[in-house]
Amino acid sequence: MAPSHRPPHPARGGLRPLARAAAVLAAALALLSTTAGPAPAAPRAADGADVDVRVNAQASLGTLTGEARGVNTAIWDAHMNDPEVADLMKAADVGMMRYPGGSYADIYHWETHTAPGGYVAPGTGFDAFMGTVRATGAQPMLIANYGSGTPEEAAGWVRYANVTKKYGAKYWEIGNEIYGNGHYGSGWEHDDHEDKSPREYARQVRAYAAAMKAVDPTVKIGAVLTSPGEWPDGVVGAGDSGDWNHTVLPAVADVIDFVSVHWYAGGGDTTADDALDRLAKLPGELREVRNQIDRVAGADSPRIKIALSEINTNTGGARLTARPNGLFAADAFMTALENGVFNVDWWNTHNGIDRITTVDGETDYGDMGMLSSGTCSGEVCEPAVNTPFPPYYGMKMTGELGTAGDTMVASESSAQDVSAHAVLRRDGRLSVMLVNRDPDAARTVALDYAGFTPSATAPEVSRYARGDDDITEVTDGDASATRVTVPPYALLTVTLEPENGTGPAASAAATPGTPRLEAVTDTTARLSWDGATGAARYLVQERDGSYTRVVGESTGTSVTLRNLPPGTPHTVNVLASDASGRLSGPSAPLTFTTGTPEDAACSVTYHRDTSWGNGFVATVTVSNLGDTPITGWTVDWDWPTTGQSVSSWWNATVHQTGSHVRVTAPEGAGALAPDGGSTASFGFVGANDGPNPDPAAFRLNGAVCSGG
Repeated sequence: MAPSHRPPHPARGGLRPLARAAAVLAAALALLSTTAGPAPAAPRAADGADVDVRVNAQASLGTLTGEARGVNTAIWDAHMNDPEVADLMKAADVGMMRYPGGSYADIYHWETHTAPGGYVAPGTGFDAFMGTVRATGAQPMLIANYGSGTPEEAAGWVRYANVTKKYGAKYWEIGNEIYGNGHYGSGWEHDDHEDKSPREYARQVRAYAAAMKAVDPTVKIGAVLTSPGEWPDGVVGAGDSGDWNHTVLPAVADVIDFVSVHWYAGGGDTTADDALDRLAKLPGELREVRNQIDRVAGADSPRIKIALSEINTNTGGARLTARPNGLFAADAFMTALENGVFNVDWWNTHNGIDRITTVDGETDYGDMGMLSSGTCSGEVCEPAVNTPFPPYYGMKMTGELGTAGDTMVASESSAQDVSAHAVLRRDGRLSVMLVNRDPDAARTVALDYAGFTPSATAPEVSRYARGDDDITEVTDGDASATRVTVPPYALLTVTLEPENGTGPAASAAATPGTPRLEAVTDTTARLSWDGATGAARYLVQERDGSYTRVVGESTGTSVTLRNLPPGTPHTVNVLASDASGRLSGPSAPLTFTTGTPEDAACSVTYHRDTSWGNGFVATVTVSNLGDTPITGWTVDWDWPTTGQSVSSWWNATVHQTGSHVRVTAPEGAGALAPDGGSTASFGFVGANDGPNPDPAAFRLNGAVCSGG
């Protein structure tokens, strides 16, 4: 059996009042009318339907890259370079293959093709791997040996790969899960460095980056981060001034090109149904990774990408190969890609049989691989080697949804057990993937569109359901552009043609560039973007779920948004309108958060004293900067994520309703003196199920304070 690599364990720009411009704007706004207005809580199921799904084709979530879908490979896997592997991965539109295999990377020496202390299968050398990569039409993601290697060894690998062999290997990670080297107590990752701190890792990343880019300046260097809200996030080791991410990122942001994070939905007893539920945490965790990059890299942040270089239902053991795991794979790939990740890599291509269970009436082999290893446990044997398991078909279905250059757009479902993902294709078609998590009931879904008008042509339908041994094209169903039925425990992708003369293809305006944040205050944000050919005017819209509203417009390529609430996040994109008012496709999105006022009548300091992954202790200090005393104060804030809460407190009284927290002064508390003459402090123990970002704004007796 091949060993697992993991142990148990509304504003306006300057406008000229031209009649023609007004007419163009009126036409464009008419096209946007279905998306404007306040966002309701969620779509409500239409008559005769179990579920309503709303798709907004003008609300971009980003563009799919050629490297979007990926898999891990491992040098202990004798079948990793079988010709069938390349054929299967090409059919699933896999664009990235990671090597040499998780934690093995930190004991692997590429030149001798050895891994002291581990097993290396024959036929798994680097050149053989690159043959599979090329046959697949993919890119390699190569992990330089940090644990027992040197910058010089890594530079030699770059030289061999890109100078000698001209492979053009672009993406290079420095080590695997280096935070698991024992510095925080638990250790599974090999690390020979005497200093195992995040400080030393950051220093070495700089050395690796310098040596490797000296050989080939075009390579992209990735640093290892923890997933916010997952161990050891928030833990500060002995002698450290901050946790792993807050130590590594500030020290390496100027020399890296991407960060690498891993995400497993749970431990070995986690079922696919559990994992599907826990996917709700992933968007918040990925947003916090981007927030951390934004804080240290500033305007340079968009250059630094995020790779989710390992993901699976659980960390190994059981319940990994049955049909619901295919649903998880499809949902997980798209959830990550919609939330700012450029690449998602499934663990693993092959992994080996483990605990045998029965799931949905099928044998589950406890194998973390997408493809069967053909191994046995006692009298139970897997299918023939390279037989795809359901997670493979889940990934493959995302290729039916969209490919490189297509635009992911916002979608929203009225039912918790039906997920929706949507992609606006480059040729103007719209694809919608529906995930029915209900094991017992088919769901009838009513489809509603904003910014897209379907033609009367019957949609193309692809299905993966019980009884299907591959993605199946459905030609005899009753699917229409407005209603489809999804079988129980199934994936369904519907692809629709646009009505003639509608959609971005009918506009003379090309898609604008991604907006950039030039400056932000507590109430304003100045944005700019690269212009689009054929554009007469630009519309800036803000997204809330699957709804959007126009918040600014301009004839140029910049705008200042005004009257924004302090300390609030905003996600915007740009549409171009041609001279007839027809709209382009949406730009990629930008998310930013407004600040707090510099001249506020109060200030607040929020300090996280200690944390341990899913809990923390914080101290809040309040000052009155006004010219009159304040007696009987209250402090309010909103948690950025739903998983944050206050468990206990001192020196004040705390009430939490939803994500809103109100703190009142203790009995007998003295007045807060004016002009900062005195302060009030209180503390609390908090809990976090997922990421734990700091609140963005605090209010003292209703007034927004500076600081935070």
